[in-house]
Amino acid sequence: MDATADELAGVVDLFGGLTRTELDRALSEAAFRADGQSVNETALEETIDGALASFALVRSPPTAVTAPSEPTAPLLVAGPTAFPTVPDHAEDVPHILDVERRELDRTALGESARERFSDAVEEATESSDEERLSRLLDVSYDLEAWAPLDLAPARRTISEALE
Repeated sequence: MDATADELAGVVDLFGGLTRTELDRALSEAAFRADGQSVNETALEETIDGALASFALVRSPPTAVTAPSEPTAPLLVAGPTAFPTVPDHAEDVPHILDVERRELDRTALGESARERFSDAVEEATESSDEERLSRLLDVSYDLEAWAPLDLAPARRTISEALE
């Protein structure tokens, strides 16, 4: 089973957020239900890395969880650029895994995303990656709609770098 970034977002969104280990278990269950398939670990790592880079997934600190209880590891949550799609055979995964749906503090989650976004802007600016900077400009608006953030200063930095 090779999941897309939007499918990963769909799986984590079923729970509010999942640790990396929980996501592995959820995908393994979905793959097994799909006629005994398995998860391609290499492809999964690449997809997660790409989803984090594109903000389809956002890594959340455990402290952003408000209910039912704080996990011990960071969570992967559906990010602002995702179009969460539950993959075939994954709709029953919440009934299989022993993980309660998590409620998230959007402010704490937004601050975590802001840090990652600022790092991405800095990297793209230093490398003069105009394509990445243009994409990050679009992402800045998505992030503001997704969490209570003001990214106008970052947009000015991006615009100056693109001039």
